[in-house]
Amino acid sequence: MTTHHSYLAIFLGSKTSARRAAWDALPEADRRAREHEGIAAWKAWVAKHQGAIEAIGGPLGKTKRVSTAGIEDVSNALGAFTVVRAESHEAAARLFEKHPHFTIFPGDSVEVMPVMPIPAG
Repeated sequence: MTTHHSYLAIFLGSKTSARRAAWDALPEADRRAREHEGIAAWKAWVAKHQGAIEAIGGPLGKTKRVSTAGIEDVSNALGAFTVVRAESHEAAARLFEKHPHFTIFPGDSVEVMPVMPIPAG
């Protein structure tokens, strides 16, 4: 029997990269057309991998950092997330090869990491 593990995929994108600047510089009609193309490709990716998707996740909004210093607004490269199940870390990562996040949209990358069990302490 094959064991599958959960993997968290974080979609990253710089707000100041050259790719993002080029995207933002597109005429609105062109950008909207690319958005429609990207959303259709993303939906096709979901359909293709639906058996591996544990939690679809979604886009991430503005970030608040909470620490001993209090609560503050911060900016980071986190754009979205999803959780998948796969036989291995490599297999989980391969699910995101040529993903529309960075082949159509101006995203930079997808980082994939195992969700570890909580220590029994």
